Amino acid sequence: MSIKDPLAFQVFNEIGIINQLTNAAFAAVLPKGMTIAQFTVLNHFIRLELDAQSPAKLARAFQITRPTMTSTLARMAKAGLVVIRADPEDGRGKLVSVTESGRKMRDICLNQLAGPLAEANALLSPEIMGELLPLLQDVRAKLDSQRD
Repeated sequence: MSIKDPLAFQVFNEIGIINQLTNAAFAAVLPKGMTIAQFTVLNHFIRLELDAQSPAKLARAFQITRPTMTSTLARMAKAGLVVIRADPEDGRGKLVSVTESGRKMRDICLNQLAGPLAEANALLSPEIMGELLPLLQDVRAKLDSQRD
């Protein structure tokens, strides 16, 4: 990377590389059949304490196409991690909810991630992590407010 690259590009390039590194480490320890995409859907529901969401809203939240989200949700439903049902307010629409098995799977995944997270904790002090978290949350919130 050139020092002449725009600062914003340099920052987001670093974040992208961190994302690739962490996704590879996480994917290596997730339970058989569980993908990063499926884990992030479960995590999204639980982190935001969502009851039900339409596939379209989920696709927008993850910035992916509706067919891609529909495919992910279908695999998750087949595995019993989510339930997809008709939207009572929109006859053509669907609503997705996380099942108890899905909640348990998220917990299992978090336990499996203990190794990579411990490695990160060994490399980065709690002070650095504590400084980074609010900065990253602020960046995420500002970018998130601009996408719709």
